[in-house]
Amino acid sequence: MCRFVIYKGTSPVQLSHLLTRPCHSIINQAFDSRLRLDQRRPINGDGFGVGWYDCNYDEELGAQPCIFTSVTPAWNNVNLTRLAEKIKSPLVFAHVRATTAGTLSLDNCHPFQFGKLMFMHNGGVADFNKIKRRLQSYLPDDVFDMVNGNTDSQWSFALFLSKLPDRNAKSFSPEILRKAMLDTIAHLNQMTEEAGITEPSLLNFCVTDGESVVATRYISSRHEEAASLWFSSGTTFSEYAEGGHYKMSKMDKRENIIMIASEPLTFEKADWMEIRTNHMVVITPKMNLLQIPIIDKYFSAPTDPASLNRGTDFAAGKGLLSPRRDVPPRLETDPASQHTPQAVLAM
Repeated sequence: MCRFVIYKGTSPVQLSHLLTRPCHSIINQAFDSRLRLDQRRPINGDGFGVGWYDCNYDEELGAQPCIFTSVTPAWNNVNLTRLAEKIKSPLVFAHVRATTAGTLSLDNCHPFQFGKLMFMHNGGVADFNKIKRRLQSYLPDDVFDMVNGNTDSQWSFALFLSKLPDRNAKSFSPEILRKAMLDTIAHLNQMTEEAGITEPSLLNFCVTDGESVVATRYISSRHEEAASLWFSSGTTFSEYAEGGHYKMSKMDKRENIIMIASEPLTFEKADWMEIRTNHMVVITPKMNLLQIPIIDKYFSAPTDPASLNRGTDFAAGKGLLSPRRDVPPRLETDPASQHTPQAVLAM
């Protein structure tokens, strides 16, 4: 079970404020993960990756993200520490890997990239080898040829690319990315069900084009808890005490910073909210944050007994946050999603 973090801000962040300095930074999560469902291999030491977009567009460099990956453990890579102190970006993806499929290689390190798009995954497609050949046969040639690794994660990214109306487009609306993500999850579920696979898939996917971000917290089960996923938003994210103690400050109603992470980067309980199981989070180019239910056969409404039994105090049991159940956010209707209810978390 991997760990990842996403940052989107109106101003660029120094990568060290996400990767190395916070007391529960993504690097610390590589060896001190608190909320992993799978504790059989509690170390995320099978490589790492960080991807970011330039602060200003340069025609010569292009709009593609820059990605740095390594098969060494994140906590033992001096180049990562050096780069994190010298690079700033308004949109960052970072990932520490624990292999569930595929070999230890650079080709299998997240985030993956195609054109402007970056993609990461935490979890696993259940019994992926049973559907791998069928998934591959569905893909167009250019997408099939794009895959260099051998993980369920990269092939899931390829499937996502095949769902886009124009994967070579110069820009993607949040609606296009959202629909492609829903179609990808539905297609994976269909293939695993037709293959007779009963083990649930853990599909915490995230994708960005440098402007919008779509992330999912999903499991193909009505009763079990999905892999952890949290968000924090505010005006500034800064260190207030030695030892990597950061806090998110909120000066007004506008959101200048939005972070999504497998585990909170800090132990400030009020700064982080848990994303509900089987929901999708969308960050728009204008820094609106939406939480959208993924309504399929595995969806449980907040009042459904199946939802109440999904282990909402899991984080507290791991010693990261105090036990609590947040009041569900108010639901609004989005005309663009054919009247699908959306929980508006930050506007």
